[in-house]
Amino acid sequence: MAEEKPPQTASADPTDVARLFAEIALRSKHLFETHLAERARRTGEEPTDELGVGKAFSELAGKLMSDPFKLAEMSLRMWQDYFTLWQNTMLKASGGEAPAVAEPGKSDNRFKGELWENNLVFDYIKQSYLIAAQNIQKSVSEVEGLDPQTARKLKFFTRQYIDALAPTNFVLTNPQVLKTTIETGGKNLLDGLNNLLQDIDRGDGKLAISMTDPKAFKMGENVASTPGKVVFQNDLMQLIQYQPTTSEVCKTPLLIVPPWINKYYILDLRQKNSFIRFALDQGITVFVISWVNPDEKHANKTFDDYLLEGPRAALDAVEKATGEHEINMIGYCLGGTLTACLLAWMAAKGERRVKSVTFFTTLIDFSEPGELGVFVDEAAVDSLEKKMAERGYLEGSDMASTFNMLRANDLIWSFVVNNYLLGKEPFPFDLLYWNSDATRMPAKMHTFYLRNMYIKNKLREPGGITLAGEPIDLSKIDIPAYFISTIEDHIAPWKTTYLGAQLLKGPVQFTLGGSGHIAGIVNPPAANKYWYWTNEKLRDTADEWLASAEKHPGSWWSDWSKWIAGFGGGKVPARSPGDKLKIIEDAPGSYASLRLDAPRPQQEKKAKPRALPRKKSG
Repeated sequence: MAEEKPPQTASADPTDVARLFAEIALRSKHLFETHLAERARRTGEEPTDELGVGKAFSELAGKLMSDPFKLAEMSLRMWQDYFTLWQNTMLKASGGEAPAVAEPGKSDNRFKGELWENNLVFDYIKQSYLIAAQNIQKSVSEVEGLDPQTARKLKFFTRQYIDALAPTNFVLTNPQVLKTTIETGGKNLLDGLNNLLQDIDRGDGKLAISMTDPKAFKMGENVASTPGKVVFQNDLMQLIQYQPTTSEVCKTPLLIVPPWINKYYILDLRQKNSFIRFALDQGITVFVISWVNPDEKHANKTFDDYLLEGPRAALDAVEKATGEHEINMIGYCLGGTLTACLLAWMAAKGERRVKSVTFFTTLIDFSEPGELGVFVDEAAVDSLEKKMAERGYLEGSDMASTFNMLRANDLIWSFVVNNYLLGKEPFPFDLLYWNSDATRMPAKMHTFYLRNMYIKNKLREPGGITLAGEPIDLSKIDIPAYFISTIEDHIAPWKTTYLGAQLLKGPVQFTLGGSGHIAGIVNPPAANKYWYWTNEKLRDTADEWLASAEKHPGSWWSDWSKWIAGFGGGKVPARSPGDKLKIIEDAPGSYASLRLDAPRPQQEKKAKPRALPRKKSG
């Protein structure tokens, strides 16, 4: 084993240290006066367990104690692993070789680095943690007699606990942090504390972890920059029509309905990975809905309103802009759920205005909602309703925290290490800039959605829900449909989206992409990443479909462009925004440009200190 050279200690510049202490003192004083003092005045409030986590773990403890032999078996299994690790470590220490007892998964980036592999102490720490993590998770999953929702909660929150206690999250057990601390004389920890205090201040007393440098991006310039104009708007949305990139276009235009749970420009981050730009280059006239970021004025907006003022109103506007009565549609995630509702609603009314529909990672059968189901049961929604009633909406930061927990190591703990332990600035990354651009949920609409779809799964039942006076029956949707799901999706599990594809009456092309909910969709052909699977027929089960599917390298975008070309309706001269509808403003528009994490005007702030910029560690 190669001997590690001791890191060289560097003396921190006294001037920088003095400046850092002054900034930390000022920020600490401000935080206490504006946030902590208020919390101290409310210490008499009873703690709540909105998600029933305490109840679930109490039930787990009862099940374990009722079967002492099973509990002993679990404990013995873990201690056998530890004994093997001790033996192997002793063998390595004497110059021998031994296989690892526990190794991180291929997608686990926490233990990348030479010291984790070659240093005896850190290799032992790593394997000790992984042994505990794997055995605890296995033991929890083996407990019998739990209802599915309780089992789902236990599995999820056990993982959160285990992830939080990873040795990578602590100074003395993370070799990279320890090495940096010695090299900088501890200045990285001062920088990290300064970063931490700034993030708490930015979150008004709650920790709002900075994932990227927001100053590195400007909407309309280096993100959401595809040229277009807002040509229609109402209380809930703006409709963007994009400037064509070809001299001729398909006669049939395309309307994209993104989710309102985040911003549309995930499909237009940069020119090289913009799906919107890709569709324009295929000779398609593209329209996109940009949802409003709601506030208390939208508290009484219902799911019906989102249906009628969203894609239904957009259909009329697209027809006025192009003269075409029938269009092609794309719905992404929750936008796809709404699109399916619209198609069933129009079918009930005898309207035929859509030639084809594409669903991006869309649930319309919610029987197996994945890990998001942890946050959606009667008790959780009751608590959520009370919280939303106070202000008329669900705060965007609450939704963002939920989604970040689904991938805590990537979206929480990696930034804790980078920002607070290493004292670094987050790396500029367009995807994380978008991910930090949170949106709110109107109270009435969100409650209806959670109760009728996630909890009761009524959408899949013919007539299970009624929208704008019409019973919704998905089996009446008889137009051609293209489903693209992704194999690692943690928000819309692909096997559940497959169940939804089987509910429609028309011809269905189901395609499975690589990666997850975002990276699997935003996957341009030029990137030459991942794979996708196709199958000419829908099989009885998702597993049967995949077993007989054909695997292709690269992006599903190429496959979709061939499919959608069949519904183009011939060629016409290119259409430009403003030809028939009055231009309101440039894309991305004012609805999308409103960021909840943007600095508030000075007069709205409470005793804010002067702005103190972060300083990069030396």
